Amino acid sequence: MNRLLLSLLIAIYATSCNYETKDFEIGKYHIGHLTDSTQVKDLKMIFSNDSISHFDSDNALSSNIKAIEIFDKQGNKLLVLSPRIFSDSTSVISNVQIMDSRYKTKENISTLSTFKDIADAYKITRINNLINSIVVSVNTINATFTIDKKELPANLRFDRKLNIEATHIPDNAKIKYFFVNWNNK
Repeated sequence: MNRLLLSLLIAIYATSCNYETKDFEIGKYHIGHLTDSTQVKDLKMIFSNDSISHFDSDNALSSNIKAIEIFDKQGNKLLVLSPRIFSDSTSVISNVQIMDSRYKTKENISTLSTFKDIADAYKITRINNLINSIVVSVNTINATFTIDKKELPANLRFDRKLNIEATHIPDNAKIKYFFVNWNNK
């Protein structure tokens, strides 16, 4: 009897762990149950256990709202979504900012990852040098990672014309922002 109960508990735990992992998995065309073809009107169903800001499924989105924020029941911000067309409830989500570290790729990349973690897991497609940050693009997962220039050596922080290479970025440079972009579809 004890073995049966123990086996049942292990099976339930394993099943619940898999379900939770899927809820927070990031792939090229999905983030949890959100996909690159999800329409704004479907957000209430997908995030039924969470809170959605700036959203009314009957009236879609106001034209002055530029993002939809998703919060869990404890008030933690999970995601920031940008629809392709803001005032259209049938518009698809085109850009997602990952806010919660529970969201991870299969390679275990999250908002808590470092540049080394990203470089070890993926081929870096491009590095853009901006005023206060650099943007590291990884096309294999449609992702961009913003790293504050404060994470770079002092001689690389101020010249925007400098071509920054992956070898210039310290391994321990932290991610400031993590985005998944579905704009190119």
